[in-house]
Amino acid sequence: MTHGVSENTPEYSVSEIAGAVKRTVEAAFGQVRVRGELSQFRRQTSGHWYGRLKDERAVLELAMWKGVAAGLNFRPEDGMEVIATGRLTTYPGGSRYQLIIDRLEPAGVGALLAQIEARRLKLQAEGLFDPARKKPLPWLPDVIGVVTSPTGAVIRDILHRLGDRFPRHVLVWPVAVQGEAAASQVAAAIAGFNALPAGGPTPRPDLIIVARGGGSIEDLAAFNEEIVVRAAAASAIPLISAVGHETDTTLIDFASDWRAPTPSAAAERAVPVRAELAATLAMLHGRLDAAIVRGWKLQRERSVALARRLPRPANLIGLATQRVDDLAGRLPTALTARLGGVELRVTSAAGRLRPALLQARLDRSVERLAGSAARLAPALARPLAEDAQKLARTGAALRPFLIEQRLATATARLDQAGRMLASLGPEQVLARGYAIVSDDSGHVVASAGAAASFARLTIRFGDGETPVYTKPFPAPAKPGDLQGSLF
Repeated sequence: MTHGVSENTPEYSVSEIAGAVKRTVEAAFGQVRVRGELSQFRRQTSGHWYGRLKDERAVLELAMWKGVAAGLNFRPEDGMEVIATGRLTTYPGGSRYQLIIDRLEPAGVGALLAQIEARRLKLQAEGLFDPARKKPLPWLPDVIGVVTSPTGAVIRDILHRLGDRFPRHVLVWPVAVQGEAAASQVAAAIAGFNALPAGGPTPRPDLIIVARGGGSIEDLAAFNEEIVVRAAAASAIPLISAVGHETDTTLIDFASDWRAPTPSAAAERAVPVRAELAATLAMLHGRLDAAIVRGWKLQRERSVALARRLPRPANLIGLATQRVDDLAGRLPTALTARLGGVELRVTSAAGRLRPALLQARLDRSVERLAGSAARLAPALARPLAEDAQKLARTGAALRPFLIEQRLATATARLDQAGRMLASLGPEQVLARGYAIVSDDSGHVVASAGAAASFARLTIRFGDGETPVYTKPFPAPAKPGDLQGSLF
């Protein structure tokens, strides 16, 4: 019986059974939405994603082709609760069923925010958000690099705003700002701008703006990716993040050097307003001119005031001129007195140095010596007489030498005194226009008061003398006055 049943049962090949199961499953579950936790979800080199969706009691195999993965607004990670929409099918090569994903989304905003917050805490612990790492933005960059989509409204807003404020050279690095490839492209653009050499054919930006328009948290997921945050933190070029609208916050905002609420605000922060700068410059120029004029006027007023306080030059040299005149008036008298004293000393010295006087003194000394020798002769006897003779011979030999030596010394001193007298004598003073007033006795009259007491004075000039009478002569008697008048 069993053998008969076995013979009546249709026979299938393995492929037929696998195909029949596949058709049955697909027909029953053509479009499903499954909620669960991702596990072992990985991207292959082909671009396809494979993994599992599980709950506390079962596991479902997942497959997501690269075309679908490119449109994701977030990065799937293990442990994330998601809702997968797709079709259930089988994989004959492994005798298993799987869900082919057509759409994948987080199970809720709370779960996605929890994932972002966990990533933020991790990166913050590494110091990527430390304020000390932030670089100051250039005041007026020459070249601005913009990382954004080349076809969106964001780049147009940035270029328009820069043109209104202060046109600059802008380099656009086109990237996808949404989807699976967005995060890697944005990170590569930031690193690419930093890799440009200074002075190369492509100018290296002085400032980078990473910009994207607004959207949901899923749309902005690329800017919450760790690869983007690390690229922004590692940028040596100052970076402004302008992702989303004013209320949107992404992790790149924490790592950037300045966060702009909108792309237009990023352009405003990047450059100043040229018109305002020109107005400020004109105002400062006017203030500088006014300050220069004001300072010049102040210096002029101070100079005039100081000039008024200075004495006149004639007054400054008046006292000195008066002293010179006073000394010039006193000079002839002083010279005369000095010359008189010198002449007296020279005359005295010349008298003391007469050769006859020296000879007389020497003769007297010899006579005294001879007398002393005669008196000592009886006592000293012959030795003394011999010594006296020797002394006499020595004195006779020494006498001419001593006389000549002293005479030569005295003559030299007399010549020196004569030369001094010639240079300082009254004749030299008289030759310069001065005169010496003396009385009848030849004494010098040094003052006007003394001159008034003499009836006759003598004025000595350089070329001679002339008499001067200070009182009138008595009128000569007339011949007739010798006889007295009869009346």
